[in-house]
Amino acid sequence: MDRIDRELLALLLRDGRATYQELGRQVRLSANTVADRVRRLGATGVIRGYRADLNLEAFGRGMEMISDIRLAEGVDRTAFEAQLRDVPQVISAMRLTGDYDYQLRMSCTDAREFEAVIDRLKAELGVRQLRSRLVLHEVSLGLDRILET
Repeated sequence: MDRIDRELLALLLRDGRATYQELGRQVRLSANTVADRVRRLGATGVIRGYRADLNLEAFGRGMEMISDIRLAEGVDRTAFEAQLRDVPQVISAMRLTGDYDYQLRMSCTDAREFEAVIDRLKAELGVRQLRSRLVLHEVSLGLDRILET
């Protein structure tokens, strides 16, 4: 990966819908050359996909929490991870080292819905312990910073 690839990645992080022509103008290459580079970055797994960044408040889901999860003894983590897909309020999950097994990011309409999710996680998914914090706001630092190192 060279400097131009890193520039292209930074530009795509800012606007994943930029055309090859627009990208080419910014890195001073032809649209075809940029297309080849972007395809190569995708084929090698550097670019994993493109996503829309949604405003959850627009869906009435303005209450976000981060929850540290400890599973009950004997709960199969693969099964737990598969079952998380059936809990729509869980928008991301990370398996961790340390005192807790997972960290979940959840988006709910209100405290009542959050309480129902906690009850479900404990009753159906084998969660033994949960420690949650309300997200006040997210500080967006941008992945493009990693490209500068």
